[in-house]
Amino acid sequence: MSTAALPALAKLAEGGNHDSLNPFVTGGSALFILLLLAFITTRFNRDR
Repeated sequence: MSTAALPALAKLAEGGNHDSLNPFVTGGSALFILLLLAFITTRFNRDR
């Protein structure tokens, strides 16, 4: 790994000061996407 990337990764790990990356919005959207994918998978898996 490049040593130039380490400060950027450290700032990314700290979360920074970006307001749009709300943990509740990120987690909620990830949960919604996973539930949507599970729903689509079960709809297409009715051949048995």
